[in-house]
Amino acid sequence: MQEMDKSDLTALTVQLLSAYVANNSLPSNELASLIETTRNALAGKVEAPAPEVPEFVPAVSVRKSTASRDHLISLIDGKPYRSLKRHLTSHGLTPDEYRERYKLPKDYPMVAPSYSEQRRAVAQRLGLGRKPKAAKLAADPVATKPAAPAKKAASARKPRKAAAAESA
Repeated sequence: MQEMDKSDLTALTVQLLSAYVANNSLPSNELASLIETTRNALAGKVEAPAPEVPEFVPAVSVRKSTASRDHLISLIDGKPYRSLKRHLTSHGLTPDEYRERYKLPKDYPMVAPSYSEQRRAVAQRLGLGRKPKAAKLAADPVATKPAAPAKKAASARKPRKAAAAESA
């Protein structure tokens, strides 16, 4: 918005307040503050109130939230979860925002220890996390030359020329 000179600003303020006061009852002691706030708003000098940051009170203590190996207790609602990630997403939070909101350390777990151990055991049993070459060398300590590549099996489909001759 362009900068208005004082006379235009004053005229606009008077117009607005005249219309407002004509249609609304107003105590005379509030008139001065109304004029000031209206003029400041038109001049662009409005100081927006600082947004209050709500203080989040945990449902349980941080110590109690990690007391069990089988589950973590959410500080939001006090309910037990094996993994907090989906629960946090339903509340519109990321793990980092959750830690920041409740002033938790960076290493605060998002998954219960027993659940993490179960998943780790399954992954190791399936061979996940190992590089393919390392797994192959571990299984066959004597490195031998690879066998000659086997010939490709003949295609089960007919060649194009033969298929075209039969259909004609």
